[in-house]
Amino acid sequence: MVMYQLGQAPQPSHLDAVFAALSDPTRRAILSRLAAGEASVNEIAAPFDMSQPAVSKHLKVLERAGLIERDIDKQRRPARLKAEPMAAAVEWLEAFRAFWSGSLDQLDDLLDELKKSETKGSKA
Repeated sequence: MVMYQLGQAPQPSHLDAVFAALSDPTRRAILSRLAAGEASVNEIAAPFDMSQPAVSKHLKVLERAGLIERDIDKQRRPARLKAEPMAAAVEWLEAFRAFWSGSLDQLDDLLDELKKSETKGSKA
């Protein structure tokens, strides 16, 4: 695997929209709700202290990011989770996991060295 400098790897064009959509706690809660199955705007709005039009605006952001899709079923427009776009975000974040794991490993090594030199110093 070719490792790019962090943040420099080629990125899918929709990654900004995915992260923008995920940045809001209400939208994350909506995605969690839709992970359990499709739901209408009224069903999605029920647990929130906001109007149906406000929930619809959140749904539009999620739809533009490709995280949900909506169908027309008679009078209701059920929303359904589309998790595939999140895969690009997870892949991008994985590079940072490797960075932090490496940094933590280096910190562990340094602490081990300090403990060994401390032990040697106390024996002298």
